[in-house]
Amino acid sequence: MSRVIESGTVKKALSAHAAIGLLAGALLYIVSLTGTVAVFYEELQRIEQPGAPEMAAIAPDAVQRGVEAVLASENGKPRTTHLYVHLPTADLPRATITTDTQAFHLDSTGAIAEPEEIAWSDFLVALHYTLNLPAIVGITIVGILGVMLLTLALSGVIAHPRIFRDAFRLRARNDSGVGLADWHNRLSVWTLPFSVAIALTGAMIGLATVTAYAIASSSYDGDVEAVYAPVFGGEGKPDAAPAPAPDVAAALAYMARHYPDVSITYATLHDPMTRGQHVQIVGEHERRLIFGEYYGFDSEGRFHETVGLADGKLGQQAAASAYQMHFGTFGGLPVKLAYFVLGAALTAICATGTYIWLGKRRRRGIDEPTLRALWHGVVIGTPVALVMTFVARIVFGNEAPFAIVFWSLIVMAEVIAVVAVRRQSATR
Repeated sequence: MSRVIESGTVKKALSAHAAIGLLAGALLYIVSLTGTVAVFYEELQRIEQPGAPEMAAIAPDAVQRGVEAVLASENGKPRTTHLYVHLPTADLPRATITTDTQAFHLDSTGAIAEPEEIAWSDFLVALHYTLNLPAIVGITIVGILGVMLLTLALSGVIAHPRIFRDAFRLRARNDSGVGLADWHNRLSVWTLPFSVAIALTGAMIGLATVTAYAIASSSYDGDVEAVYAPVFGGEGKPDAAPAPAPDVAAALAYMARHYPDVSITYATLHDPMTRGQHVQIVGEHERRLIFGEYYGFDSEGRFHETVGLADGKLGQQAAASAYQMHFGTFGGLPVKLAYFVLGAALTAICATGTYIWLGKRRRRGIDEPTLRALWHGVVIGTPVALVMTFVARIVFGNEAPFAIVFWSLIVMAEVIAVVAVRRQSATR
């Protein structure tokens, strides 16, 4: 009797182990798919809100008028700690101002044109970054998934010594799963540099956040900004006494005179409308992977210093390069298209890898149709759920509960898949 109980316990434990592996695979598939779509984040914003004013550039004085108008509209609201001005770029030719509570598009004169309404695009990026979980929990899980992907990519090469020699060899399809395994292995070889780069930078971005919180808790009284200061610069000394709006136009004019080859992407106001306020300009450097250099100005628009992301320590430059390497935001549309194709291949690798794993278990006598049905639900249900969230955006507008729609549809897809396979088993 004890042997029977022991055998049943082991079987349940193995099934639980397999289910956990399936859950990890599902999350990796979702992160890969959403990352592939999010490559076109800027383009998706333009599709989501097509009527917003667009322009190739905006004058510094117009930016100043927009900043002052948005700050005036903040009256009666909690004081914003940061104000971000997105300057027109080739990928997103719009001028947009974002505070802690609201966001507006500007027209070319700096007047407020309309509220920014890109909730679906932001939902997509949040799903990729944090799986719609609380920030620190979600980004930790995604960082761990990055480590897992890196391990799978490297261990796959080691486990298949002929993988490069057979890079273009495809055997016939058969019931043993050889054809599927060949496609999985070939795609893995063809995308290996991309997969390693994406996994490594994703792990860096995710786990660096966790590490920063841990260091802040143990050494900086919970001040996460102090941990990042040596790399990305500090916030400055706060002074909450009231003050007029900072001179952003003077800072932008200085950049145009002294750094004409730098492409300005953002102007950030720290603690606006206080005596402790200062302005930070973010500028992209041509043929560099860094997301930009920070140029610091005081509230009068007088230049102070750069942080060093472009020419500082190698660690700083590497940290500033991880974002563009991961999201493919360098090189324009050709690079984005390449990232989309390679990301789609990586998503297919995630999907086929689990099918291969389930097939091997079945050939060893461990047939688990429920797990296979659950995986069908993930592979088919995730893209369908994403499409339906966009439909919800069209039907219900910017306030649609995208996360609830997405995860509800994923659960529904799982239930339908399991019910279908059990009905099929019952009719045999």
